[in-house]
Amino acid sequence: MAKDETFDITTGCDLQEVANAVNQARKEISTRFDFKNVVAEIDYDHNATKIGLHAADEYKLEAMWQVIQGRLIARNVPVQNLVRGTAQKASQGTIRQEVTLVQAIEQDIAKKIVKFVKDQKYKKAQAQVQGDAVRISSPNRDELQQVITDLKAQDYGIELKFGNYR
Repeated sequence: MAKDETFDITTGCDLQEVANAVNQARKEISTRFDFKNVVAEIDYDHNATKIGLHAADEYKLEAMWQVIQGRLIARNVPVQNLVRGTAQKASQGTIRQEVTLVQAIEQDIAKKIVKFVKDQKYKKAQAQVQGDAVRISSPNRDELQQVITDLKAQDYGIELKFGNYR
């Protein structure tokens, strides 16, 4: 029996690049004229993988989001993996928002990926969920390349990374 070739589908953000982007955004916001003498804070919790935005009003919050999003894009952090929470009122008329970074493929998305691979009726490609990743295996490398191409054309709301190709 021929040995199966495999690859893993994962997702995630480089947390050091996120920290660098947050620091750059803080510097830019501190020097911008429209943020002088108003509440404009960005907090980054490395362990919880959350970014907290605190602004004077919704306009400033949206401006802060544009700044941080631009910095993240410049540092090749996938913005599809950022989930913005709902803006909530805070003390003294300010507003807060939490942004969560997706670091793993959720079970329902993993099941959708497996279902997609099975529905495509590849000759010998098999998909299985392994924790927070999906492993695709097949004896044919060309078929694996076709699976990668087809999955890149799909939109699951997160950036898919294809690695551990053996």
